[in-house]
Amino acid sequence: MSKELISIDHVYRTYIDANANKVEALSNVSLDINDGEFISLIGPSGCGKTTLLRLLAGLDKPLSGKLSIGGEEITGPDPSRGYVFQQSSLFPWMNVEKNIAAGLVARGVYKDEKSRVQDYVDLVGLEGFEKSYPHQISGGMAQRVAIARSLINNPKALLLDEPMGALDSFTRADLQDKLLELWKKKGTTMILVTHDVDEAIYLSDRVVIMTPRPGEISEILPIELGRPRDRGSEDFLELRGHILEKLHLASTRIEPEYTI
Repeated sequence: MSKELISIDHVYRTYIDANANKVEALSNVSLDINDGEFISLIGPSGCGKTTLLRLLAGLDKPLSGKLSIGGEEITGPDPSRGYVFQQSSLFPWMNVEKNIAAGLVARGVYKDEKSRVQDYVDLVGLEGFEKSYPHQISGGMAQRVAIARSLINNPKALLLDEPMGALDSFTRADLQDKLLELWKKKGTTMILVTHDVDEAIYLSDRVVIMTPRPGEISEILPIELGRPRDRGSEDFLELRGHILEKLHLASTRIEPEYTI
């Protein structure tokens, strides 16, 4: 059995919005994530999914509660936690090769480890595009670069904030398969924020369903399906129906703000 890697313990997060109103983003969120697990966070817009991911990245701090990785409290950003945004956020003045190497440069280890850059170009299937710039490649390819840029630092966990949300359905499906391939090869713990129920079931070991604001965990659903998964199978569709029903019931607490 895999050992626990990440602990989220009774986390609360509030903030003041532009109208000086107090907003409860997260309320009493607790979750343990095992080393090498693939977890998806799903729920309506504004339920605190991205807030929780930012807390795990160390880009924000909880009002109360504790988040830790490998037994050490998360107090700020660290290369041990890679972060991939919805938009690839590549440096436009750098080519694919240099974008992937950026993490090594930031850590001051590029000179010793630059030979690894080509390995990660190959790992995400971008051989031949090393010298291409972000404006010369597709959105799906740009996200592959962003993922490689995060993985080259050998993070304990990769945090994915809807990295496939802006892609067309065919590119999205291709990137989902590439992400699974990378997960299997690297064994990196992955935590994905998504609005796509099918995506969550297709990729995850467990799906964490969150309620509308204040964000709480409504259910933690194990996905006990073999891989590769058939999106049209009876078991897959049954899980899909269960999650959609859960999201619909949760959304009756406030006016729904999301589309699936």
